[in-house]
Amino acid sequence: MSDLDSGLYLVSTPIGHARDITLRAIDVLRDASQIAAEDTRSLLRLLTIHGINLNQRQLISYHDFSSKNKLQTIIREIKSGLSIAMVSEAGTPLISDPGFKLVNEAIRHQLPVIPIPGPTAPITALTISGLGSDQFHFVGFLPTTSAKRRKTLERMKFTGATLIFFESPNRLYKSLCDMEEVFGADRKVAICRELTKRHEETTRGTIMQQKNNYQGRIVKGEVVIVVERNQNVGFEENIDEILALALTQKSLKEAVREVSETLGLSRKSVYQKALMLTKGQ
Repeated sequence: MSDLDSGLYLVSTPIGHARDITLRAIDVLRDASQIAAEDTRSLLRLLTIHGINLNQRQLISYHDFSSKNKLQTIIREIKSGLSIAMVSEAGTPLISDPGFKLVNEAIRHQLPVIPIPGPTAPITALTISGLGSDQFHFVGFLPTTSAKRRKTLERMKFTGATLIFFESPNRLYKSLCDMEEVFGADRKVAICRELTKRHEETTRGTIMQQKNNYQGRIVKGEVVIVVERNQNVGFEENIDEILALALTQKSLKEAVREVSETLGLSRKSVYQKALMLTKGQ
């Protein structure tokens, strides 16, 4: 029987180096009644490295495409008094990884959700980027097509916070080309690859320098792109331009929410500007 209290434990696992794991995470993985994993094979490797035995415990495969029945089974297990440890393939669950639906279902049933903090690629990249860390905006993965990427980047163009993106190594150069087109050639950017792994690499420079650096280069591994915030203190003057773009793609309510969050402005003031735009004033 597990020594852990019943609940859903969100366990952060290494993003690269296997020793980048907390003692508490090891305790939870050792003592949980069951473990739900995005990738059971990578989890088994991690358990082996740290000498954690399953001891006939059930290992559950859980990812974004898991059935609703599997989600409800996990909820029932927690209700029955079991402790479930959930891990993503690497890093902190829910950060561009599975778990959102499960966490919300646990909250809906008033079940304990316990964070076991640890490695997360966006924050790790931010700390070594050399760019401002007092305010930042995590975007996640960029769209796969250039047109959609540019629309996403346009919405971020005037953000007064450091931007953090995930990107596929195969699309890195193309994304840098789109960033140069939208943000300009001189904005600073740090590209962090294979964080905490043997071939970890971080390059820093302007977008143009980075684009030239990666042109024709075969890139491997996980990539995080950290982009300098907009340095134009008068970026509020461009709200109309940003709103107009957002309104062509989303409903008024969604556009207002997105722009207000991106620019750090009150939703009420952005809503009033949006009404004026839609009325043609």
